Amino acid sequence: MRVGQNRPKRQKLSDVIVEDVKRWIVAERKQPGDRLPNEKELIELFGYSKSTVREALKALEVRGLISIRTGPGGGAYLQQVSVEHASEPLRNFLHFHHLDGHHIYQLRKALEPELAVSVVGKLTPEQFEKLEENVRLCTVEPTSEDELRIQREAELAFHTMLAESCPNPVLSFMCRFLNDLLRDLVVYKKALDHHHFGEANVDYHTQLLAAYRREDADEVRRLMTEHMVDAEQHMHEMEAHIGARHLLLPSGQR
Repeated sequence: MRVGQNRPKRQKLSDVIVEDVKRWIVAERKQPGDRLPNEKELIELFGYSKSTVREALKALEVRGLISIRTGPGGGAYLQQVSVEHASEPLRNFLHFHHLDGHHIYQLRKALEPELAVSVVGKLTPEQFEKLEENVRLCTVEPTSEDELRIQREAELAFHTMLAESCPNPVLSFMCRFLNDLLRDLVVYKKALDHHHFGEANVDYHTQLLAAYRREDADEVRRLMTEHMVDAEQHMHEMEAHIGARHLLLPSGQR
């Protein structure tokens, strides 16, 4: 073994700036829309070259942490990283690990009931209206594959709407991330035509809405727990019908 073979890789100078900016955001409790020091100030602050500072700013922009504005009042401004921006790289990573429904539902069965209970008493009239419209959309008999796809996406969107009201940002993100994984598996890989799955989703979502209106946390937990167990069974049936390997292959490889 060569001397120094296992030494930690030296961190790039631009990455040092990126990490310092992230620490600054947390320590100073910065918010989206807050402005970073300008390029000249960053060069003076860190003592690095202009090219290194610009590389760091580009890395922060690619990661979704800042937006660069030009013209008067321009500069680098903090922005909220979207769920999609944070979720997509993780989904891309996991799609090469031969995912199946069991992997997703092993977590979803544990997390969805907790999230469901966390929003009891927190849904606004506008949110109830959107959730009810979502259920109505899913009750219409689809007449084409496009309409069926829209319904499958709406069934997952019901859970995303609940996640948006969750007071725990970690729990909210994890459940939305799992919903995105299911969307990739079920919708984008053409695992759509499962009539009983749609009926079961509508039934559970209707009962959940009624329990939410009563603010019955115990009933919400019971229903969501049953819903996840039932949904996992339907997922297994779809995978058995289509074949898990076929389900996960990119469209161009089938």
